[in-house]
Amino acid sequence: MVQSLNHSVPAFDIKQQYTIIEAEVSAAVLEVLASGRYIGGPIVAGFEQQFAAYIGVTECVTCNSGTDALFLALKALNIGAGDEVITTPFTFIATAEVISAVGAKPVFVDIDETTFNLDVNQVAAAITRQTKAVIPVHLFGQPVDMAALMNVAKAHNLVVIEDCAQSTGANWVGQKVGSIGHIGCFSFYPTKNLGACGDGGAITTNDPEIAARLRFLKEHGQKNRYLCEEIGVNSRLDAMQAAILQIKLRYLDFWNNQRRQVAVRYHQYLNQIPGLIVPQELAGGMGVWNQYTIRVQDNKRDSIQSLLQQRGVNTMIYYPRPLDLQPVYENLGYKDGQLPVAQQASQEVLSLPMFPELSEEQQNHVIYSLKDCLA
Repeated sequence: MVQSLNHSVPAFDIKQQYTIIEAEVSAAVLEVLASGRYIGGPIVAGFEQQFAAYIGVTECVTCNSGTDALFLALKALNIGAGDEVITTPFTFIATAEVISAVGAKPVFVDIDETTFNLDVNQVAAAITRQTKAVIPVHLFGQPVDMAALMNVAKAHNLVVIEDCAQSTGANWVGQKVGSIGHIGCFSFYPTKNLGACGDGGAITTNDPEIAARLRFLKEHGQKNRYLCEEIGVNSRLDAMQAAILQIKLRYLDFWNNQRRQVAVRYHQYLNQIPGLIVPQELAGGMGVWNQYTIRVQDNKRDSIQSLLQQRGVNTMIYYPRPLDLQPVYENLGYKDGQLPVAQQASQEVLSLPMFPELSEEQQNHVIYSLKDCLA
């Protein structure tokens, strides 16, 4: 039985995590400052090796954001003008934005109503002669059915670029996301499961040629200093962030397990409430719950969010409008209702407070308040 407590519960709280590892982080940061090696160097190389081993791949190339990770992946694969890339309309704009940024065309496929992820069963029908790649997003920390997607990709000779921005540590049938497709792309934005104290990103692969090209592109297209062979970008993870991420990586599995415990408790008390749909994991997948996103039916989402706010429960809406209906993609010609599951989800989703240090008292307050508001 849960009871309401007079608590204000944040949607996320990254300060608590810092207090746990403050001494380790302070020592690591001071060591970087004293070294004078702020860009590149052994600390960045060491993190790349550790992260590659954690994900289960041979290569890791760091960069300055998850967005750049996706952009560089597409560039490394020579995807550009005249090409099409299939992806989900229900994600942050970065996933589609990078497709447009390299000159290719994003093609949106509707989502699975249970997981919010790309509906793998609809991918084949969207493939044309121009299709070169698929970008599945492991949204909210829940993995896409990668076995099924890789079968489709293999049958049509497509490259799979995994968007793992919200899912570091998640796995599909025991294999970590970012190691299943041809390339994995990660974000280390502070609110991610593995978050830096600033921006950061990484790209994982088992292909040394792709890795070499990624390193070339992220350093201004230079193989040798001041000798540029191709237009590249400046996209580097600085040593201070790498040092912090090395520390946090050691705690990641513990923190992800704490997130799973919060999700289990939410499930226990929120499942089977009329008008409310709780998120589900696919058989074969183990998620890491970057978000715990419910669906509030009957056009009550916004009013429920407002009532929760009055009770001190802070929630977020990811995402209020699918990408196919964004003004920037009007030229693609998608119509209202063309991708109905994603559109309906955008009108119903509500992400409850979720972070590893969320206390049982705070969870109780969220659960009791939500039940009270729905009643």
